[in-house]
Amino acid sequence: MEEKLKILVVDDESRMRKLVRDFLVRSGYEVLEAGDGEAALDIFYQTKDIALLILDVMMPKMDGWEVCREIRQSSKVPIIMLTAKGEESDELMGFDLGVDEYISKPFSPKILVARVGAILRRAGKAGEASEIKQAGKLVLDKTAHEVTIDGKTVELSFKEFELLDYFLDNQGIALSRERILNSVWNYDYFGDARTIDTHVKKLRSKLGACGDYIKTVWGLGYKFEC
Repeated sequence: MEEKLKILVVDDESRMRKLVRDFLVRSGYEVLEAGDGEAALDIFYQTKDIALLILDVMMPKMDGWEVCREIRQSSKVPIIMLTAKGEESDELMGFDLGVDEYISKPFSPKILVARVGAILRRAGKAGEASEIKQAGKLVLDKTAHEVTIDGKTVELSFKEFELLDYFLDNQGIALSRERILNSVWNYDYFGDARTIDTHVKKLRSKLGACGDYIKTVWGLGYKFEC
């Protein structure tokens, strides 16, 4: 029997945890729960094969930002952040910390489950075929979820990896910011151009000289060519 993917749900509201857990269990996932940030870290480090975290921002002891910052020091596990605020500044801060998706409360549990599934598929947790893409000295291995330049590994966040993967699939094509948002963040993500610009800036920086492959198309978006 295929082993179920483990998802850690972290929220100080038990009703919210139960709501999310019920929908995820119904969709075939195994769910672990934590009511505060410290408990979340304990569970995360004790359970080595957690596939994804759903993390509330406002919590006692340690808030979601602190938990995310701590986990990102050692892991690139996908993280979905939940917030009651819906503040744009919070959203941008979340992406800077390496958050993969950002969902404001109240939200549709069905949408949350759909996003969980999309992230896990893109992270290669759903048994995708081996796929290697190359541009100049840059090589992206989708199955291993690894990017190398001249054989040296480049550490990318989950969303940076997805963005680069999308660019490689569309080399030489001028892509609008809206098209990138719809494709990489999927149709139900309500973001704006700054989200993409922030990710592109960080991606260029991490790719070094290969960052020049990502060219700005003024008034439209970006084009990837080497």
